[in-house]
Amino acid sequence: MSGEGSACSGLLGRLGGPARSVWAKYDRDSDGWLPLWRHMEDAGAVAGLLWDRWLPVGVRALVAEALPQGDADARALAVWLAGVHDIGKATPAFACQVDQLAETMRGHGLEMRSARAMGPDRRVAPHGLAGQVLLGEWLEERHGWAPARTGQFTVAVGGHHGVPPEHAQISALYEHEELLRTPGASGRVWRQVQTELLDACAGRFGVVQRLVAWRSVKLPQPVQVLLTALVIVSDWIASNPDLFPYFPDGASCSDQERLAAAWQGLDLPEPWLAEETDQSAQELFASRFALPAQARIRPVQEAAVELAREMEAPGLMIVEAPMGEGKTEAALAVAEIFGARSGAGGVFFALPTMATGNAMFPRLLDWLERLPGVAGERRSVHLAHSKAALNEDFAGLMARAGRVVAVGVDEAPPAPRQRHDEPYRAAAELVAHAWLRGHKKAMLASFVAGTIDQLLFAGLKSRHLALRHLAVAGKVVVIDEAHAYDTYMSVYLDRVLSWLGAYRVPVVVLSATLPASRRRELVEAYSGRADAAPETAAPDAYPLLTAVAPGGTALCRRPQASARSTTVCLERLDDGLDVLGDRLESELTDGGCALVIRNTVRRVLETARVLRDRFGAENVTVAHSCFVDLDRADKDNTLLRLFGPPEKTGDRPTGRHIVVASQVAEQSLDVDFDLLVSDLCPVDLLLQRMGRLHRHQRGPGQAERPKRLRAARCLLTGADWTADVPAPVRGSVAVYGQYTLLRSAAVLLPHLDGGSGRPVRLPADISPLVQSAYGQAPVGPDHWQDALKKAREQFEHHRDDQAARAAVFRLGDVGKPGRALFGWVAAGVGDTDDTPTGRAQVRDSRDSLEVVVVQRRGDGSLVTLPWLKPDSKNRQRASLTLPQDATPTRFAARTAASCALRLPMQFSGETMDQAIQELEQLYVPNWQGKDSPWLSDQLILALDEDCQTRLAGFSLCYSPSDGLEVIRAEGPTT
Repeated sequence: MSGEGSACSGLLGRLGGPARSVWAKYDRDSDGWLPLWRHMEDAGAVAGLLWDRWLPVGVRALVAEALPQGDADARALAVWLAGVHDIGKATPAFACQVDQLAETMRGHGLEMRSARAMGPDRRVAPHGLAGQVLLGEWLEERHGWAPARTGQFTVAVGGHHGVPPEHAQISALYEHEELLRTPGASGRVWRQVQTELLDACAGRFGVVQRLVAWRSVKLPQPVQVLLTALVIVSDWIASNPDLFPYFPDGASCSDQERLAAAWQGLDLPEPWLAEETDQSAQELFASRFALPAQARIRPVQEAAVELAREMEAPGLMIVEAPMGEGKTEAALAVAEIFGARSGAGGVFFALPTMATGNAMFPRLLDWLERLPGVAGERRSVHLAHSKAALNEDFAGLMARAGRVVAVGVDEAPPAPRQRHDEPYRAAAELVAHAWLRGHKKAMLASFVAGTIDQLLFAGLKSRHLALRHLAVAGKVVVIDEAHAYDTYMSVYLDRVLSWLGAYRVPVVVLSATLPASRRRELVEAYSGRADAAPETAAPDAYPLLTAVAPGGTALCRRPQASARSTTVCLERLDDGLDVLGDRLESELTDGGCALVIRNTVRRVLETARVLRDRFGAENVTVAHSCFVDLDRADKDNTLLRLFGPPEKTGDRPTGRHIVVASQVAEQSLDVDFDLLVSDLCPVDLLLQRMGRLHRHQRGPGQAERPKRLRAARCLLTGADWTADVPAPVRGSVAVYGQYTLLRSAAVLLPHLDGGSGRPVRLPADISPLVQSAYGQAPVGPDHWQDALKKAREQFEHHRDDQAARAAVFRLGDVGKPGRALFGWVAAGVGDTDDTPTGRAQVRDSRDSLEVVVVQRRGDGSLVTLPWLKPDSKNRQRASLTLPQDATPTRFAARTAASCALRLPMQFSGETMDQAIQELEQLYVPNWQGKDSPWLSDQLILALDEDCQTRLAGFSLCYSPSDGLEVIRAEGPTT
């Protein structure tokens, strides 16, 4: 076989016959192959184009800052590292794998044993590690580098398959030099070929004269990560045979023709290039968010824009303001300013749940349609969570994007699952394997809305972590609902913030309010300074903006609250379903809409069952997390239609109506109720729940509400208020912990029961309540203190346990400049980052099962659920046939996959294995593999015609009105 091609290559002309014979790629199906010199040329050229046309300005600037000649050095270094990344393939350990190609090399004096003869020792020399060692030797022997200085550069070669080598692996390879060069006379030929290839790359990519100057450089670890990531992306693109054809077919093109055709086929959108605007804050908001002519922006929004412009450099901004103050719009406006000042190439908007991510995605698209540099341009947008492909807004974007052929070589779709393999964990997690949509690359798109997990994964030691870092390093990051993250998640978030600060990534954190201690932790993590505490602000300052530049000290702004305010009367209500029913009967005498929020799904269903008996099923709606995806979305739409803003709906019930919901009612839904009943919960979450009470003005003085409900009232239940110390119900304690609940009850005491206390004033009381509840000062009556002390001991033990467990797989802190990334993700989670296991790791939740729910008819046939509504194109989705003897239609399969449901925690732990074994009894071979991407590898839960089934010792019952109920012989357990 000849490796020369018809045109003289920049590298080819520098190489002799033995070096030209070394191979890099081989396709057993077509017998096509690629010589190493060709792949080196391709990868280096791709890296150059990525640097010039795809990497955000801010990323390039960070790398350039570390090198003597700035951008010129940075580009040359990136191209060179990409060019030499596969030098480890010029070794016997790699080359022996394809007999005919190895034989050609032997004909040029490159002797080697067969792969079988080498045996398991070959594993000691994976080609990435071998390349790192060879490049290090070459720098030392040919260019006089000190051994301690090479690793910071060569680690990009060693880590280009996603895991930087560990010191023990490097030492082990040095003990097996025969894997790098065959002993004896042939060893000299191997060394000559390796040196010749590296010399040729140094000349071809223009670094020969720079290597002397780079000997004294100390690359910051963030720069090492970015260079590694760029090498990975370059390699993945250059390895795709659709873009870079293998020989002999690909040997006829010139270098320029080959590269131009590949880049055109890849068609990567260029990054956003934000431009600073001199518009006033009012003008900026009016143009970006289509404000009505007379609308005025809120003080918090104006102050955020002013602060973003005043900061010495873009950095971290924490925006604490009440619900309904336009924090989302403020964050996007600040992101535009930060983007222009920092050279960011996009925005990542992180939200607590998939539901909030889905709700944010169309808002992000609306903003992008008005954003200069994006509107009318071609930019990459992504919805980043495990069910993104089922979102109709995102699916529409994918359909318009066309087919992109390049797929990462390390991301080949797995073989279809077989029955009774080792216990299966991931289910209904749908991934589109296309460039910038595969799960390892999705975050590289310019504009992304997704779950907070996608950001926290940047702090989880996992394979290809460098790609996640490259993705966030080029963006402005917005973190919404920061108050929703517990101690465990905060351990990851703080470490991610420390890396974001090192990358100089601008970050906007949004919250209704934060405890002062948590605010300080965020500032210190990002700035990297323990003395970065904010300028002195009143403990209860609210609304509050806090900002800090990387390495700087924080400053605060306290804008005025808007004129909008609500007074909420807070009253205890004994915990009993009859008591609740009687009270609602009284309150809703003249009609009205009440929201009852329970802390567990079990309490939701119990409550709804009783209330339906009293008020009629048509007057009670249930909302919680245990619905299939399509039903959950329909629930959200129904709630918005019935209880949304008055200007957006005319369907609000005129009689009495009760919504019984779990915590899903706390976040993001813009719904408005006349009366609130809530289980006792942490005070910050109770304030969130109060944000659904009298959220909008309904007539002068709320005159359009029933007369007795024109004053906002919250009835607080879910506890035994008659005890000496309030006793929260067991389910609430399991969810939130006794200590947090008791402190919340204590700070609410002055506001309880109207007559003796005073109403809660929103937003004025938000910060004082939160700071008191989460502070260190004693709260509550004297006779509560023993109970509080005991609860605090349990709380601190749990918190310390959370922090310790989170640290196991958490990424280390940023190391000193010049320290190589060896062992950067050692003892990590491997490839399980964006999987149920990975999400459980960053959220402190046990691994759980997800199933696709279908119905089995009496004749044994399978269909989609019978009550599903038509889609946005009015196509029927109910009772679609899902044949078992053939592959279902794409539409039927997608509809079925849209009915995924995560089983409750009864099906985790030991029960999970039993559940999997039973679910795998329904294994349909025709639903597996690439012909059925929506259902392949999914666990199927088939309900009978009464929508019931049994699983792992539980009875399951599902309805579109109540969702999933799980029952043991002794009664309900969900």
